[in-house]
Amino acid sequence: MATNAEWLVRFERVTPWGSGTCSKSPAYTPEEPAVIVRGKGCRVWDADGREFIDFRNALGPVTIGYANEEVNEAITKQLADGIIFGQPAPLECEVAEIICETVPCAEKARFVKTGGEAIAACVKIARAYTGRGHIIQIGYNGWLNSLARGTKILPNEVAGELPGGVPAGFAEYHHACAWNDTEAVEELFDEHKNQIAAVVVACDYINAEAGHIFYTFLRKLTCDNGALLIFDEIVMGMRIAIGGAHEYFNVDPELAVLSKGIANGMPLAAYLGRADVMDACGKNGSAVVSSTFAGETLSLAAAKKCFEIYKRENVVQFLWDQGKKMWDGLNGIFQKKRIGIKIAGLYPYGAFVFGKDVSQERFLRAAYRNGVSLYTGASYMNFSHADADVDEALDRLSAACDEFIEGGV
Repeated sequence: MATNAEWLVRFERVTPWGSGTCSKSPAYTPEEPAVIVRGKGCRVWDADGREFIDFRNALGPVTIGYANEEVNEAITKQLADGIIFGQPAPLECEVAEIICETVPCAEKARFVKTGGEAIAACVKIARAYTGRGHIIQIGYNGWLNSLARGTKILPNEVAGELPGGVPAGFAEYHHACAWNDTEAVEELFDEHKNQIAAVVVACDYINAEAGHIFYTFLRKLTCDNGALLIFDEIVMGMRIAIGGAHEYFNVDPELAVLSKGIANGMPLAAYLGRADVMDACGKNGSAVVSSTFAGETLSLAAAKKCFEIYKRENVVQFLWDQGKKMWDGLNGIFQKKRIGIKIAGLYPYGAFVFGKDVSQERFLRAAYRNGVSLYTGASYMNFSHADADVDEALDRLSAACDEFIEGGV
């Protein structure tokens, strides 16, 4: 088997960014793994055989744990019967029914393969339903939807002006706003009166609790102006609550998207919402949204099993409880060792905030050297992070902090 160093050379030769996912392209080698060859529970192994306690969780989709036996069994059983057909499989209906029974705002649901694709579907539905063209976007909603001037083109990167590959005319219909900036949103509604089709909003990781006020504000503003509200639940769905931010903050949008938490790593996203709005992409509606792989059965079998496990084991509460243990513990280490880093956000994930002149790179390199894989935008808990794993991770990160203080390379 090739080594980490060999994989880096091979990727650079044939793949832009070194990966199809920008955020997975390793930045801190040789400490950071160049590739991951295996995962089990909350641990992963790289091409050099090194083990890491993992909080990246494939950037969020692994919520139950790597190679979970129940989910794998559901996939394997369905594999024997077929992956995809010329008519819908029963699983497509069954999982849609589960979503409509479980997720507060869902009266109808459909599937695609990625969260960004599902957001694009919601935008098209909103435009068809309202007959309007302009979209306000708050947060990162996937590369496909990064169309506005000054928008987030990656979770932690903002376009300086017009995003590359986006004609100026397209960008004029999309407007980027910062989280909790009520004044800017109101100004856009005033500037484009009776032209806003929808506000698409993803919950901010660091200042999430502002959602108690901000989501209520958006709900009233969109209702008052005849616009739709679309919740990007790609990260928060099935993590802070099964229904994500709109369940946690008790504000129902017309449309929402679930993705990362829905199938324990299998490629699946659901766009869902109020029946009359969703029917804009139905047989009698004008918005056509169609995908050959929407009803692919292996992902749907995984999703069906994930919903079962979530309900049976109260997975969301587990993520909150273990997240509290993990992130409060790590904050305690930072405070004790007087390191200017803190963990913010909600307990099912940890969002890193680095103080001025504190090197993110040096800290992450130290963490990798000590066998912990983190993602500073949001490090996720999964259902496999048992007490012993959290304790071991904190011990390893304490050692990493000592190296960081000593200025280790």
